[in-house]
Amino acid sequence: MISKPNRVEIDHHTIKLIIGIFAISLATLTSLFSETPLTSISASYYADGWSRNIFVGFLFAISAFLLAYNGKSAPEFVLSKLAAVAAIGVAMFPCKCGSHTEIIPYIHYISAAVMFLILVGFCYIFFQRAYAKGHTQAKFRASIYALCGITILTSIAIIVVNTLLADVISLKISRLIFFCEAAGLIAFGVAWLSASRCLPLITSEKERISLLPASDKEAKPDADKNTSYVTTGQWQS
Repeated sequence: MISKPNRVEIDHHTIKLIIGIFAISLATLTSLFSETPLTSISASYYADGWSRNIFVGFLFAISAFLLAYNGKSAPEFVLSKLAAVAAIGVAMFPCKCGSHTEIIPYIHYISAAVMFLILVGFCYIFFQRAYAKGHTQAKFRASIYALCGITILTSIAIIVVNTLLADVISLKISRLIFFCEAAGLIAFGVAWLSASRCLPLITSEKERISLLPASDKEAKPDADKNTSYVTTGQWQS
């Protein structure tokens, strides 16, 4: 028989895990199901069939989970909500890809920029929190967060430089934008997967979280100085 769940709903660790999985798989799946090579992930909006469905559906799912994520601080609360709105903006207002026109000019690009910059902010927040813990696994996670943040920033910078140079780089590398977007999304996903504290190699035994809702094994409260975890699933100072 299935045991009664000890938790009445998913917690923020599971939210991070789900967001991470969606972010990592988005680029691969949209490209896999597209009949033609995608010049950008956003171009899958105009592709027929599964590619468009995955693009829009995954962004809505990411937005929903970001909306549900409140974090451990006021900045995280605000940033998660802004990122959720930005993700919806990316999905609802398609880019100017090829001969297609934008519904409202610049909304797609502004939404994408806001979302990725906020994700860099989350990498920095996760980095600070992990580094402060001091133990080996936490410092390893801190390195992952730093690398992910740098990857996202580098991807944004390449896209901006290419735009300022009138697509000189993308004329030589036809799928440049797709690769940059994919790198940014994968980095985002890796960071949030790491923050879920479900992965064994980068979490200590005491802080590792079980995903089984009926499991009695739960991680001890975080060692953050100003926070503690209570049974309602909310972080309090």
